[in-house]
Amino acid sequence: MKKIDQSIFRAYDIRGVYPNQLNEELAYKIGRAFIIYSQAKKVVVGRDMRVNSPQISQAIIRGITDQGADVEDIGLASTCTFNFALNKYKYDGGIIVTASHNPKEWVGAKLFGPKNKQISGIKGMDKLKELVMKNDFTDVKKGQTVKKEVLSKYVKFTLNLIDREKIKPFKVVLDPGNGMATNYLEAVLKFISVKPVKLYFGLDGNFPNHEPNPIKPENTKLAQQAVIEQKADCGFSFDGDADRLILIDEKGQRVGNDITLAIVARWLLKKHPGSAIVKQIVCSQTVDEVVAKAGGKTIISKVGTAFIKDSMKKNDAIFAGEISGHFFFKDFWNFDSGLLMFLLILQVLSENDKKPSEIIAEIDHHFRSEEINSEVEDQQAKMEEIKEKYSDGKIDLLDGVTVYYKDWWFNVRPSNTEPLLRLNVEAETKDLMEEKTDQLLKIIRSK
Repeated sequence: MKKIDQSIFRAYDIRGVYPNQLNEELAYKIGRAFIIYSQAKKVVVGRDMRVNSPQISQAIIRGITDQGADVEDIGLASTCTFNFALNKYKYDGGIIVTASHNPKEWVGAKLFGPKNKQISGIKGMDKLKELVMKNDFTDVKKGQTVKKEVLSKYVKFTLNLIDREKIKPFKVVLDPGNGMATNYLEAVLKFISVKPVKLYFGLDGNFPNHEPNPIKPENTKLAQQAVIEQKADCGFSFDGDADRLILIDEKGQRVGNDITLAIVARWLLKKHPGSAIVKQIVCSQTVDEVVAKAGGKTIISKVGTAFIKDSMKKNDAIFAGEISGHFFFKDFWNFDSGLLMFLLILQVLSENDKKPSEIIAEIDHHFRSEEINSEVEDQQAKMEEIKEKYSDGKIDLLDGVTVYYKDWWFNVRPSNTEPLLRLNVEAETKDLMEEKTDQLLKIIRSK
């Protein structure tokens, strides 16, 4: 086997281009290393619809069983369907084979060990990588593999968390982008009264219509146009493994996931007054304002799924969200669920007489930049420069550098996997937001 590209072992998953970076031989070793690392005896494995995911999944399963553990193979599954299986049934760990929102050439895997804790960070991934690189596996009694169907159970479980009878017969544009949301949307549409306008249903790992990443505006343009042309009440676009989504309002405008977080948090706080809501540090202050007005408490977390879950558990939070479109629920074991968020948004809109754009106008009075990435060689030195430049503001170092002023704030933080600095700016006026964004980018991109 050729030299392993160690860059595939990332902060939260394993991910690379097939077959140059990640192939069956390496996947087999990952399966064996995972069992040694986790000491699991019974493991759940699922996969997405990517062209090369079946081979990678089967290689991982061979590695797991050759290392002596048993596998329940749930087959094609969204990441949140896998999350359901992992938490609902008794496993010692699990692996979902997916490259999430990446282009079609990519394959990957997210791994969960004891107590359903994701293997992530330097400590976890480095240990797993070390075992793979060592390649010292001894023969043991082979484990068994059985198939398990969980999609119908996941849909039933999720429907029991909402009041589906209250969902109005909205006309809704749905764009799973030929990804895994196709499966759970087809299943759940039989039980709710919405009138779907279906775009790009059907599993196709070649993603012939657009890249499976709704965070990029170019990938939601077709869904936005369909909302306008079909005079729909709203629309939804999902990512490849269907654990993330973005809401589109009745005017065909993308809704920021932090604003969607605020809308659903307000509704949940009516049912759970005084509860905590967790947001990433880069989310709009609209979230804080809405939560406070609804009688809740906002908890600010570092960016990253592991940090979100830890914050939820520590603060007994009922709900959390990331700017990237992951939404987490106490009623879903503090894991994220694209299907539950989709259904909750429909219920929230159904119980409100206003259109989505009217609800947003009612609560959101800030102006935000998109997250802007800049390639920077010495990220730490640049953040120190920014911290000194803006030392007259209120500085927070929870995640990168966040500085608050009376009428604007910003966050600059390093990427976990690339030599990038990520910038988010929010202000009371559009002019001020643009002025401060330009000012900060000039500093960030200066040599």
